[in-house]
Amino acid sequence: MQYFQTIFLEEADEFIGKLDQKAARKVFYNVDLAEQTNNPKLFKKLKGEIWELRTKHSGTEIRLLAFWDKEDNSQTFVLATHGFIKKTDKVPAKEIERAENIRKKYFENKHKK
Repeated sequence: MQYFQTIFLEEADEFIGKLDQKAARKVFYNVDLAEQTNNPKLFKKLKGEIWELRTKHSGTEIRLLAFWDKEDNSQTFVLATHGFIKKTDKVPAKEIERAENIRKKYFENKHKK
């Protein structure tokens, strides 16, 4: 069963494109697994409407921040805003703010259509 479908926004795509091939493959594998298991080790709520897709590869903590779009009742989407390499225990506030700003713009643009 698939709980949600992940859409990679431009910044998330660019981030994954800069990772080495094995790391990128692991990110996609974990995202796929999260979509089917809803496992909090892979996909966890951070703050407000922002969630993180978590991947650990060769000792490196790779994070994609994301938010939900459940406005269309037929499908549930998780939109990955951007990614970064996590260097501390906590996700930096500026990364969460960045994801919140991308989310705000996404819904503003969506509602204009």
